[in-house]
Amino acid sequence: MGFGGGVLIAVLSFELVEEAYVQAGFVPTTLGFAAGAISYSTANWFLSRRGAQQRKRCGNCVEQPSEAEVPGSGLAIALGSLLDGIPEALIIGLSLRTGGAVSTVAVVGFFLANVPEGLSSSAGMRMAGRPVRYVIGVWTGIALVMGPAAVVGYALVGGLPSAVVAAIGAFAAGGLLAQVAETMIPEAFYQAPEFIGLITVAGFLVAFVLAKLG
Repeated sequence: MGFGGGVLIAVLSFELVEEAYVQAGFVPTTLGFAAGAISYSTANWFLSRRGAQQRKRCGNCVEQPSEAEVPGSGLAIALGSLLDGIPEALIIGLSLRTGGAVSTVAVVGFFLANVPEGLSSSAGMRMAGRPVRYVIGVWTGIALVMGPAAVVGYALVGGLPSAVVAAIGAFAAGGLLAQVAETMIPEAFYQAPEFIGLITVAGFLVAFVLAKLG
């Protein structure tokens, strides 16, 4: 999780924010980035108050709540997991629109982050007493929604000015950074192994090198 978090920070820094700045300048990039972070954090706060706060946790001390403990938390966790995927789907849609192909670095970053995220969240769901069909249903539903969402994002931005597209990219980057800070990093550093900070830095450096070589 720490390595994946480092990768995503590098991806949003060198693949998203920098690209938005080159395309549109300081103001659209700053406004879009701040709006994305505010939007994600607000939605995450709302869902966290309804039981989704620990949706990526699988530890023995801090666990996801069961449905008996917090009624409606199952739906909140499912919606929270869906929320976490929205910035990535938007980024993929924008990449298809602007470059004709999704950035290899972005794909690698999303893969390295999503695998431990999914494993940790799934383990937490099971520890909270949720059935296997719920866990499979959550991830299947997210996959079915995120694919069309990327296509819709690609279609919607097709005729927009480059400054607006850049602002949308910065918006997605702001949401992605808020996600890393609020959901990934806490889990990565909870009961962390030795040198977890160096592992996170290693993820950042790998993505940085790939971005510059690309």
